[in-house]
Amino acid sequence: MGAYILRRLLLIIPTLFGIMVINFTLTQFVPGGPIEQIIAQQQGQGDVFAGFAGGGQDTGDLGTNDLATSAATNSKYAGAQGLPPEFIEQLEKEFGFDKPPVTRFLIMMGNYMRLDFGESYFRKIGVIDLVLEKMPVSITLGLWSTLIAYLVSIPLGIRKAVKDGSPFDTWTSGAIIVAYAIPGFLFAIMLVVLFAGGSYWQFFPLRGLTSDNFDSLSWSGKILDYFWHITLPVLASTIAAFATLTLLTKNSFLDEIKKHYVMTARAKGLAENQVLYGHVFRNAMLIVIAGFPAVFIGVFFGGSVLIETIFSLDGLGRLGFEAAVARDYPVVFGTLFVFGLIGLVVGILSDLMYVLVDPRIDFEKREG
Repeated sequence: MGAYILRRLLLIIPTLFGIMVINFTLTQFVPGGPIEQIIAQQQGQGDVFAGFAGGGQDTGDLGTNDLATSAATNSKYAGAQGLPPEFIEQLEKEFGFDKPPVTRFLIMMGNYMRLDFGESYFRKIGVIDLVLEKMPVSITLGLWSTLIAYLVSIPLGIRKAVKDGSPFDTWTSGAIIVAYAIPGFLFAIMLVVLFAGGSYWQFFPLRGLTSDNFDSLSWSGKILDYFWHITLPVLASTIAAFATLTLLTKNSFLDEIKKHYVMTARAKGLAENQVLYGHVFRNAMLIVIAGFPAVFIGVFFGGSVLIETIFSLDGLGRLGFEAAVARDYPVVFGTLFVFGLIGLVVGILSDLMYVLVDPRIDFEKREG
């Protein structure tokens, strides 16, 4: 097992390097970089994409020669006509665009190897500090959504497997399929309308993780206030996870129940609970339990932008979206590097979970 883990760890380096190369290359062909964003603000357009949509600057007051010189100098940037060349050169130097793309990429990767992820172009705050600032929201949604999904789906899936074909199995299958078909953001809007003062009741708050007077509350009051705020967003984030996990648990149990060792255990006179939880559970739950790290990381780093927006939560989902729209490359690439590295490590942890759940699994022999 040690050799297998070592090989997987060594594979992280080229895999992560490839991820960064592909994404860095793609950004070279995407219009509207950070310099264009600054130019759009200087020209009063507010957003660089207004220039691409045909919005232009009134250049009637500029001299013909000045306009021609400026356009010739700054033609590679949309909307740069009329701005001094020195201003554009200063922006290029500040953002590092005065160097070739390959040089910029190598400098960036060298900094990342030293855990130096730079500073946001537009927020004037370090990337790591920015991520840590948004982390509580993502931890809340990821952790509680995953735990609730597992705590509900595993017992429900086992029950459905035991009652396969019964009315209970039929109506619960219909319910979870309907829940799976409802988009998370639509369910979030429904929760707001019903329970957050939309049109009916106002049982839950609509903004933030805590109340304004959170610091003055007692410990019990802080706990209640925290859960009061996260109830609706966590429910909206969890709704779609029930179907996949429940059906996966049910099918895993059905496959195991039909095997010979289960019939042998029953023939020996073991109680049904002993058969299910003493023999079937470990084998059936292998894929479900071992996948917990990957599921949690997926929910954690893949937080819904729409759900965070609906409930006014400032998490990693909104951070990534806003950074991509603003072309805030230090945030985009810094978070991509960190989250990609964590994702690759979690893949190794998932394999270790398989071995922990079932020691009979040997990845080295499987590779051989």
